[in-house]
Parts: sequence; C-alpha cells; structure tokens
Amino acid sequence: MTPNSSSPGTSTGPSRRSFLASTAIATAAVAGGMPLLAACGGGSKDAKKREGATSGKEAAKLLPAHVPSTVARPDIPAKNGSAAGYTDKVDLAALVVSVPHKLGTGAPFKIMSPLWGTPPKPDCAYYKAVDAAAGTKVTWQNQDGMTYADKVGAVLASSSLPDVMVLADYHMGGKIRQAIASKFLDLGPYLAGDKVKKYPNLAAIPSDAWRMSIFGGALRGIPMPLAPANRIVPYYRKDIFDKKGWTAPTSADEFLSWAKEATSSRAKVWACGDMSWISASIFGVCPGWNIDDDGKVRFQIERPEYLESLEWTRKLFAAGVVHPDDKARSGDPIQRFTAGQILAFNSDTSHWYTLSAEQGAGKSDFRIEGMDIFGADGGNPRLWASSPASIWSMIRKDAPKEVVENALAAANFAAAPYGTKERMLVDYGVEGTHYTVKDGTPVKTARGNSELINAWPMLGAPAPYIAHPDLPEIARKQVEWQQRMGAFMKKTSTYGMNIIEPSRYANIASQHEQLQLDFVRGNKSLADVQSAISTWRSSGGDKLRDWYKELFDKNGSGN
Repeated sequence: MTPNSSSPGTSTGPSRRSFLASTAIATAAVAGGMPLLAACGGGSKDAKKREGATSGKEAAKLLPAHVPSTVARPDIPAKNGSAAGYTDKVDLAALVVSVPHKLGTGAPFKIMSPLWGTPPKPDCAYYKAVDAAAGTKVTWQNQDGMTYADKVGAVLASSSLPDVMVLADYHMGGKIRQAIASKFLDLGPYLAGDKVKKYPNLAAIPSDAWRMSIFGGALRGIPMPLAPANRIVPYYRKDIFDKKGWTAPTSADEFLSWAKEATSSRAKVWACGDMSWISASIFGVCPGWNIDDDGKVRFQIERPEYLESLEWTRKLFAAGVVHPDDKARSGDPIQRFTAGQILAFNSDTSHWYTLSAEQGAGKSDFRIEGMDIFGADGGNPRLWASSPASIWSMIRKDAPKEVVENALAAANFAAAPYGTKERMLVDYGVEGTHYTVKDGTPVKTARGNSELINAWPMLGAPAPYIAHPDLPEIARKQVEWQQRMGAFMKKTSTYGMNIIEPSRYANIASQHEQLQLDFVRGNKSLADVQSAISTWRSSGGDKLRDWYKELFDKNGSGN
C-alpha cells in the first residue's frame, strides 16, 4: 500500500504528489524555508470579527474527540513528530474493515479538486467502485492543477460554489481566509466532541490537524494531517559520493568547500541546485511571527539569521557551484539530479521514494540519500515544526444536510488507515482491473494508473504514515530521518493556529520573495534587502507586530 502524505509530496498517486509538492512553498515558509506568504484578511465589520485565531481552551471546545486507530500497528512508531513507518508487506488477505456500515445514502454531491493529467471518465470503474463501497454518488469537477490556484478566488467570489472544495495553504493569500470563514460550513454540529465518533476514521485524525482546520472561529475544514517533523530534505547522490570518497557536509562552510571541489562546468557537473529552501533551516530561521527567547515579537525577516541564510545562499551562486539553469530558474532540477548534472538539491520527503522507485529499475547504481540538516557552525540545528495540516476539503455553507452527511461519509472512507480494505480500495482500486498482485505486492495496471488520479485521497487522510512495500528500506530511512530531525524541533508561537490577519496589512511582505530570489543571485545588494525590511516596518509591519502581541496576549502561544 502506498503512503499517506506525511510531507508535501508523499502520495498515493503521481497527480496527488504533484499537488502536495506544490504546497512545498507554503510548507517551507512554515518550516523555515525561503518564500514568504502574503498577509490576508478582509475589511468589513463581519470580516473583522473573523480576524485573529482560535486556540487554547476555546479551540478545544470546537475539536472532534480523538480516538486513535488501532489497526495495523506500525513497525516504527511515530516519535519526535515523525510519521509512523511500515516496513513489512501488508497481508492483503488479512485486511480489516474500518467502515463496517455504509454511512453514505447515495445523495449526489459535487467536489471541485485539482488534477494533473487527463481526467478519468466520470463513469470510470474506479469512481463506481469507491462510490458503491462508501454509499456515495460523487461528481468530480476536476480542474487543471497548474491553474487551480488562479481559479480559487473567482470561485469563492461567485454565488455558486461546488458542494465540496479542496483548498491548500498556498491558495490562501490575500483575502481567501476571510472568504473561507464566510463561505464554508461550520462542521462543529457534525463533528465536535463525541459527534465525530459516527465517523471513526475522522476521529482518528490527530487533534493538531483539526486545530489547524479552525477558520474564523469555527471548524470549517477536513484536514489532510502532516507530521510536524516533515521537512524539506537536502538530497544528495549517495552513489556518486561513495565513488568519489566524499562524506555528507556537516556545516555551512564544509558544504561550500565540498561544492567547489565537486563542481566541474567542463564536465557539466555542478554541486547543487538552488539550496534556498534548506538554508533557512541550516541557519535556524524562525518562520513567520514568533515570541522570541527575549520575549519580543518578531517577524521572520527581522532576525539576523534571516540575512545570514540569504548571504550563505548567495555565496553558493557566486562560487559558481549552482547549476546555471537553477540560477535562471528554468527546467527541472529533479531531472538534472537523476542525470548527475547536480549532486544535491532540496525538495519534499516524497522524492526519496519516488526517485528510488523510478531510477532503480533502469539505473541500479542510483542511490539517493537525505543529508541530516546541520547547524551553520557544525553544531546541532535549530529546527521548527511544520504545520500539522496544509490541505483541507471544505463543504459549502448552505449545503443541504443530506449533502453534508454524504460528504462526511466520503471523507471518513477516504481517511481509512493503513491495513484496511477501504485504504486499499482508495489507493489501488479493484484487483484485476486497477492492480495485480506480484510477490505479495500490489502493482497498478495501465488502467489503474489512468483512473486513480487525485480524487478520493484529496477528501481526507489518516494520521501520517509512510509505507513502501516494494522499497521498505526507503520507508525506514524516511521515518528515521524525520525522527532525527524532530529531536531538534521546536514549535513556533503560531503553531497549530490558522490566523486571519487584518486586510489593511495584506501583501506588505509580498515583494520580499522576489527580492530574495534577486539577492541570492547577485542581482540585488544587501542594502536593498535592508531597505525593504525598513519599508516593511514603516508600511505596516510594526503595527502588525502590535496586532500579533494582542493576539498572543489573548490566545496564548502555540508552543
């Protein structure tokens, strides 16, 4: 069985992997990565009521009861914020049932979700099979994943919403969070407290993920939970390192020294791609707003380690160790990595498995490993917990009760845990039609690969886990890497909060992402960055700091 997303990118299919990987920008921002997300909010009196966040005792009143699943206990239990790990083949003959009675009544409803590739036919065998098992009748309004984010605002501004809509954190710039608070249903009457026990797979979702599903004072999303120790990984070509006698760098200076040695433009080999996402983790940049150790509230760009991380990345570009196409932001760094044109790059944890699986068949010498994140000086890193959820399915506010109950039944089916018949059906479809079994491991057929694209896995997911029956050692490496990194992890003051900022501060940080790109490539100066930080403060940053101080005074800290 394939893994649930324990990181942006880990997936049950290539299309869903693309969607999750596209959230890496948002995740990197949360976990100490480079890109900055714009502020968001609204301007009306009603919108102001929805500003801020709900946490602590107030949030606890809104959360579903947590009843962990006891199905298929993991070989590697979750620790230090990691996903759980399964390293043995699942016994297909011993799969259990997590939804003993169909909760759906067959009432039709529509779901808008992103999709990469060719959409399956509406009456395809996969859709029919899962609908029949769940007791639902779903019409999928699949949208091109490449342009999905552009459509979200227009759909939310319209008077006609789909019954269910899938949204990710990176869709929520500008005033989108305000729209979510006004357009989508409060699920509390259906799921708060013990009410969720009607949907046992939803009850097994960790509370932190549900806490992240509170928008504007109400529970409005069904989360796809993430492991807090999920991080962007600095990958390297272990096979080439071994051949050359190199060991993985353990400090910022050591990485630069190795990169210079490894680069040979004449041989068309460069040490790395753009390492911007990982540099913030190396230098311990705290993402977003936080109450720092001295008790003062600061934003990411105000801290000295922020500039230090930018300057180190700039050194890599200046030294000529970054591939020219990465500098130009063109092409695909993953293809360059598999071709041996770059020997290190950073991305979500899913690529540990996908590249091992894709390259293993034709290139037996290919080995990908994840470097342990090091502190800039070679000491222990200072890492920050990732968001416990960053993708949600949401039900429109005026949906009829029968539609709501059928949508929840579908989400409960989709959130079935590892080791169940429901998970197997969602991930692999019908045996003989969508997959065959080879040496005890399910292998998708051509029809399975064409029909099992996005869809059901987007509606809900179980507690984070990683399982690769075909490559169990990769699953072990992924989980153990998360556990090692999780040992150095702290939570920010905003951890587990979905915060709606006032609209008057929307976009005041929007210019920094482009400025970062330009600075590390040598196109802007340090003075330009410092000037932009000063402008940010005077154009609303200092006032937004005061707003966050009040928020923390009222709600407490997320850590």
